[in-house]
Amino acid sequence: MSSPLEDVTVGMEEEEEQRPLNRALLHRSATNNTSQVAMVGSNPCPIESLDYEMIENELFDQNWRTRSKGDQVRYVVLKWAFCFAIGILTGIVGFVINLAVENVAGFKHQAVSALMDSTSYWTAFWVFAGGNLALLLLASSITAFVSPAAGGSGIPEVKAYLNGVDAPNIFSLRTLAVKVVGNIAAVSSSLHVGKAGPMVHTGACIAAIFGQGGSRKYGLTCRWLRYFKNDRDRRDLVTIGAGAGVAAAFRAPVGGVLFALESLCSWWRSALIWRSFFTTAVVAVVLRLFIELCGSGRCGMFGRGGLIMYDVSTVFDDLMTYHLKDIPIVILIGVTGALLGGLYNFLMMKVLRVYNAINERGGAHKLLLAATVSIVTSCCVFGLPWLAPCRPCPTTGPLSSPDGTCHALNRFRRFHCPAGNYNDLASLFLNINDDAIRNLYSTGTNDVYHPASMVIFFVASYALGVLSYGVVAPSGLFVPIILTGATYGRLVAMLLGGRSGLDHGLVAILGSASFLGGTLRMTVSVCVIILELTNNLLLLPLVMLVLLISKTVADSFNASIYDLILRLKGLPHLDGHAEPYMRQLTVSDVVVGPLRSFGGVEKVGNVVHTLRTTGHHAFPVVDEPPFSPGPPVLYGLVLRAHLLVLLKKREFLAAPQRCHKEYVAGRFQAEDFDKRGSGKQDTIADVVLSPEEMEMYVDLHPFTNTSPYTVVETMSLAKALVLFREVGLRHLLVVPKACDRSPVVGILTRHDFMPEHILGLHPVLLKSRWKRLRWQRGAVAKYFRSLVEWVANSG
Repeated sequence: MSSPLEDVTVGMEEEEEQRPLNRALLHRSATNNTSQVAMVGSNPCPIESLDYEMIENELFDQNWRTRSKGDQVRYVVLKWAFCFAIGILTGIVGFVINLAVENVAGFKHQAVSALMDSTSYWTAFWVFAGGNLALLLLASSITAFVSPAAGGSGIPEVKAYLNGVDAPNIFSLRTLAVKVVGNIAAVSSSLHVGKAGPMVHTGACIAAIFGQGGSRKYGLTCRWLRYFKNDRDRRDLVTIGAGAGVAAAFRAPVGGVLFALESLCSWWRSALIWRSFFTTAVVAVVLRLFIELCGSGRCGMFGRGGLIMYDVSTVFDDLMTYHLKDIPIVILIGVTGALLGGLYNFLMMKVLRVYNAINERGGAHKLLLAATVSIVTSCCVFGLPWLAPCRPCPTTGPLSSPDGTCHALNRFRRFHCPAGNYNDLASLFLNINDDAIRNLYSTGTNDVYHPASMVIFFVASYALGVLSYGVVAPSGLFVPIILTGATYGRLVAMLLGGRSGLDHGLVAILGSASFLGGTLRMTVSVCVIILELTNNLLLLPLVMLVLLISKTVADSFNASIYDLILRLKGLPHLDGHAEPYMRQLTVSDVVVGPLRSFGGVEKVGNVVHTLRTTGHHAFPVVDEPPFSPGPPVLYGLVLRAHLLVLLKKREFLAAPQRCHKEYVAGRFQAEDFDKRGSGKQDTIADVVLSPEEMEMYVDLHPFTNTSPYTVVETMSLAKALVLFREVGLRHLLVVPKACDRSPVVGILTRHDFMPEHILGLHPVLLKSRWKRLRWQRGAVAKYFRSLVEWVANSG
């Protein structure tokens, strides 16, 4: 008789086509005259690509040659000074957010508890629900009407930026202010969201502001600051700021560095590790300083947990042990967490599509949706604890109180219970997420929670986590996932009962790890963050095992939640792998025209006309006789931004001739072509020329990048993708195989590597798309039928 395991069929189903939220995604006309549109925060916005390529031309080369040793030293010192300042500011902002959340939410919970003690139950509910509604409407209003880019966690936008996607206002000062205030209000409103994701975005905003290279508007135009007016240095600073944000959110400096490396960055250098580590260390010192200042009670209701948020190492160390017989239980936790995480991601995408359809109707609908979610959340949080029985306060163990009561420990809530008793559901619902997680992680508390309460809280936490994220407000996913996973871990420990010797607090930590691996699909950074949060290295082997299992199993169902949101928003993120169908195509198969190019010396009118009629951001420069000795020759690539500078300078020539180096050096400086920050950019509409000037000429040779990256037209698309992504290009020139043709076949941009574009040009390749291992519903049904038959026959 065969075992049902022998009859399991594993289906290889095609990766689900996720239609983006915006209808304009990746649709391009033959001339590509419009920018791509994606969801940035809660609004559709035009987006562009970043360019990390080093420009080499006569003007820039001369500028580099004139830089002294002192300039190089100042540049290095300034980079480290920026890292120090980013660490200090991010630490201060992280402390302010935690301080505000604990005081605002604590005051609200204190008022509700006082009303409940006086048996004014309905008044307590209206105060609780009204306070939550006001706080969430505040967060949603400033997000919807002041800075829509501040909506959500911001991690998908940061990840897209570090991949080379530039979206407007994602790092502006206004976005930073709304992110901080909105996140405080949203988390304090009892919404099932966290502050970790917004802290990542906040740290990136602080770093990006330093990377603006000064501001003419505010008089910050120091010569040293202009060194950072390029995408490469800004990318490094944003990476450092994002890692600092994680360190400020979880007080986990090493975890912050690894989070930026594993989850956010597409490019990484060893020098960046040093600066990131230095910045997160500064964050840790700043947090420690403020926590010590608050130790005497001068910060209101701010907690006194020190740098370790959920310390599980100080009490009952013998309970943190495990044995070889516990490994199957750990594997079970990992597999179950993967299944729950895959379902969580699937439901989240469905809900976000519905929310987007509502939010597209305007600001009033955004606020109405936020109000609806707030009311539903308040009803669940306040109503479900009535289902839980009253339990006597513990008299022994780490949570016991000398006077026999437990209401002042901030771990237990009396709710409607008599004195000396507590409501375990209210102790989880009517607390901020940090305190609820701390309760679930506590060791030696196996009898504190009732199994039915754990079931109710797990279902409610799971559902509210799915329903809360799409609201137009700054909100994170990390902490709610930790809380839901901890509840699931506790529930598993209760169901196992005496069959497992693992402490329930330990299993709760493993549950958080498995659920994080099943949703976020991160391993190393999550492992280190959990160890830094709990201050217990004994957990390392079990956490590693759980994360590896949960990520591997969950990858069989769908992608990580951040990747799904990236795709849903329409942000053109380039993955690190090339899909198999790309090996069947050459770069010439995806290049579309017509190609616009300029001569080395071009008529001003032709330049203006091309800039007005196209949306291209770079143009090949081709020399023809008399500027080339023979057939046309590719001279290089000139950027649209540099052409606009030339036109605004009005340094034109009366005849088509090349200008001397002395002519260029006397009229142009390298800083004239520095890339501006997040403010207003130059456009062709700002250029107004007379008819006489339109008939003149401009020499493009001194301003053309003479060494752009090129690929031959017969190169496979997969190989070109590796070059494009690893170098961080915005434009990749395609040159012909034969010498008797035009020197340029076309230009590859990020859009040309997107699956939607490639499969739109070659739909026959649809069946050859990259396929992941997926469990088909038919295969699962067949497995269970085989299992039932096998059990029946065995009996």
